[in-house]
Amino acid sequence: MENENIIRLSVFFGLFVVFALVEFSIPRRKRVQSRARRWTTNWAISILNTGTIYLMGLLMPLLAVGAAYDAAANGWGLFNALNWPGWLEIILAVLILDFAIWFQHLITHKIPFLWRFHRVHHSDRDLDVTSALRFHPVEIAFSMALKIGLVYLLGPAGLAVVLFEIILNGTALFNHANMRLPKRFDAVLRSVLVTPDMHRVHHSDIRAEHDSNYGFAMSVWDRLFRTYIPQPAKGHEDMTVGLRWQDDDPAKLLWALKLPADKL
Repeated sequence: MENENIIRLSVFFGLFVVFALVEFSIPRRKRVQSRARRWTTNWAISILNTGTIYLMGLLMPLLAVGAAYDAAANGWGLFNALNWPGWLEIILAVLILDFAIWFQHLITHKIPFLWRFHRVHHSDRDLDVTSALRFHPVEIAFSMALKIGLVYLLGPAGLAVVLFEIILNGTALFNHANMRLPKRFDAVLRSVLVTPDMHRVHHSDIRAEHDSNYGFAMSVWDRLFRTYIPQPAKGHEDMTVGLRWQDDDPAKLLWALKLPADKL
């Protein structure tokens, strides 16, 4: 797809600015740590992740979007074997890819080795738009590898993969944002999409709560598989975000990067 990266980056940075301004204007919770320190660390992790994806692109023949075009050229994958309308294939591909991300998120909580890396994301003591950037580079590489494999199995259109990436990035920024939404609007919206209040439950320090609400975009998967918790037991203002590291360490870049090796 021509100008794919420009489109994706434009949407990403545009939404980041919008959500950052909204959470600055109508925050849901008071901050625990300095915004400057956390944002510096979370953006630094994001830059490292960009480098990780770039390195994967050098070491591997194709990444997700390229894999879709390669699968189409060779007739590989489910959708390339079917003669369904393009619009239907795109909708189904986006839904299947979203479910795959939900399932991947679930197993990063259930498999101890994967949890070591995913807890870098959960160790953030405040939840805001930059939390969507805070994933360990090893987890990012693992996620990309799974996505490439699934793209070859499905054979979706390249447009479907690009659209999914835009939706995933946009909804991740949205549901991590520290913004206050009207209760009725939140209730209606979360019937389809994961809202900030819904996802905040997932970042609770209470184990039963952070083992719930795994969705990034669609909220249906958590309802369907009974992993949905509507509200935190202590309420959004009084709940504790993060894990058990309630000091300043999670805002430090080197601490976050070496966390998977630490027995905490």
